[in-house]
Amino acid sequence: MKLHFPTADIFIPDGRPIADALGRVTHLAVGAHQDDLEFMAFRGIIECFHSATDWFGGVTCTNGAGSSRVGNYARFSDEEMMAVRRDEQKQAAIVGRYSAMVQLDYPSAVAKAPGDVRLREDLRAILQASKPRVVYTHNPADKHETHIAVVVPLIQAIRDLPREERPAAVHGCEVWRDLDWLPDGEKVIHDLTGYDNLAAAVNGIFDSQIAGGKRYDLAVLGRRRANATFFSSHTTDASDALAFAMDLTPLAHDESLDIVEYVTGAIDRFRADVAGRLRARLGV
Repeated sequence: MKLHFPTADIFIPDGRPIADALGRVTHLAVGAHQDDLEFMAFRGIIECFHSATDWFGGVTCTNGAGSSRVGNYARFSDEEMMAVRRDEQKQAAIVGRYSAMVQLDYPSAVAKAPGDVRLREDLRAILQASKPRVVYTHNPADKHETHIAVVVPLIQAIRDLPREERPAAVHGCEVWRDLDWLPDGEKVIHDLTGYDNLAAAVNGIFDSQIAGGKRYDLAVLGRRRANATFFSSHTTDASDALAFAMDLTPLAHDESLDIVEYVTGAIDRFRADVAGRLRARLGV
């Protein structure tokens, strides 16, 4: 498998040949930055963690050069920060027992360039090598520009595949915008109950960001707990940690669906739900 950037890295924690390690992946997560996978695709990690048959694989698309840095990392150059973040992602792959961890090393500006097809082609090659059953990525309503720059070429890459090779499920997950607003019947529920220790372990590896001024580790665990508590107003909590995802499977399997209309349709249904509840109380 040839990737566009010669600095791209494929790390196999248990040392298996690359083709074998990619070929056994059943759950694949594709994120923009180092640490995105652990924050948004933790359901895939735990489904594979103790499994004898299922394997988690990760793809990080950008190189980490634009990361925030203060404290111990304040004087790090872009090249030094890229090296730290790449190593952190490898350590997370070891702790999380990933089958393979691919870091494509794209500068964010290249990933965000609409006319550049290289990321789409690299993602297609990875999908062809792994043929995952489930794919996790950013949700298309995320507010981070680079996250959107990953989910769009990923959907395009999946659509490039023969239908029989496309994943059975594609989940667009929470990172820079949560999905509490999504109508409950449309939420894909990731129950993460019972894995707080593993979550803390993989999240805490990314010291360059936590010590660099962003407590993502606490924020992600807090969001999961809040999702579980506020999910249902009239029942006791059945779970203590939930993450929500948008079902992108129809987009992956039906080329006639427009990605903008698909996402804004969910927003329109949320608007209609809010309006209907208010009108009912007003008697109009």
